[in-house]
Amino acid sequence: MSSSYLGSKISDLQERLKKENEMINVDTSLIDQSNPFAAGSRPGSGRRPQILGNVGTPTRTRKPYDIPGSNFVPHSTVDHVEIDNKMKEIMEMSGVICINGQKYKTNIEDLEPLGELGSGTCGHVVKMLHKPTQCVMAVKQMRWSGDLEENKRITMDLDVVLKSHDCNYIVNCYGVFINDADVWICMELMATCFDKLLKRLSSPIPEDILGKVALATVKALHYLKERHDVIHRDIKPSNILLDSHGNVKLCDFGVSGRLVNSKAKSGNPGCAAYMSPERIQPPNGSPDYDIRADVWSLGITLVELATGQFPYTDCNSDFAVLSRVLQDDPPSLPIDSNFTPEFHYFINSCLTKDYHQRPKYKRLLQYPFLTRYETKYVDVASWYAEATALSAR
Repeated sequence: MSSSYLGSKISDLQERLKKENEMINVDTSLIDQSNPFAAGSRPGSGRRPQILGNVGTPTRTRKPYDIPGSNFVPHSTVDHVEIDNKMKEIMEMSGVICINGQKYKTNIEDLEPLGELGSGTCGHVVKMLHKPTQCVMAVKQMRWSGDLEENKRITMDLDVVLKSHDCNYIVNCYGVFINDADVWICMELMATCFDKLLKRLSSPIPEDILGKVALATVKALHYLKERHDVIHRDIKPSNILLDSHGNVKLCDFGVSGRLVNSKAKSGNPGCAAYMSPERIQPPNGSPDYDIRADVWSLGITLVELATGQFPYTDCNSDFAVLSRVLQDDPPSLPIDSNFTPEFHYFINSCLTKDYHQRPKYKRLLQYPFLTRYETKYVDVASWYAEATALSAR
């Protein structure tokens, strides 16, 4: 493998990863960081919430609910047409909030800002109260732009979350508000993500908790594949969320991709640190890959959470990480650990370098490690409350 090949991959990924790192708070945008148990919260920081627009209303409002981008984005390509067509479908749901099965025709004025949850290059995430129902939610506020890739990301995120309302393992979307300048996505408020939680605890996550994490994540990914022909492409600890009731849910579908004949056609989206070997160096020069790329990413995620550290240590660049993914033996759990044989086998299967030998979701759901947690009771909520309370002392 030549260094020039990896160099070209790094060049392609560098700018996107820079933006992704700048958006770290938005990646975990559904987290209530005012919660004293929420990872990464900074009580008393004195930061003034920055709401898009005046008193929490969309900025630069023109004619309400025009097709986004129609005033400033040229519609001369297939991608632009596809985005417009998709947005026409989504626009029909704009202004309707659905909470506990009840639909509410909602105006922006019905949402009361309670403070900022995060901010980044794509906009702000604000904690808001839906006054008619007294439901507190996280509202992603994003600005449409002339950037095709960013608009595609927003559209994909919207499309996936709106269609996934019947999956208990995907973060719930209450509704959207859209005009030709901004888009607001109203989501359920979660307590933390596993990336922030791992940093807060400064200790590994117990196997029983990870069993529930793995089961929920595989079920979410399997649902996306079977119901919507979607591959996530960005599985990592920051995109797996936890609420105070112990529910584990998958989020952030902006770089998800449509599967064509069960294959993804784009190689770049996603975080390089969790990228599978076949995405870094496509076999036979073909850019196609399938859902087993996300299985690899899940394996890396679980090893990191189980051991308390990212498996490719001492890497100071993306180039070094990608090189080790291709050249080293796959990561595994420590042999002299107290992890069960079923967990070891599950991890080793997920991190099989030859993706043809790596299991898909249906097979993974039959593995003893996951079938155990279909029936085993684990009080994730109590563990989270106790663990974060101890870490706060």
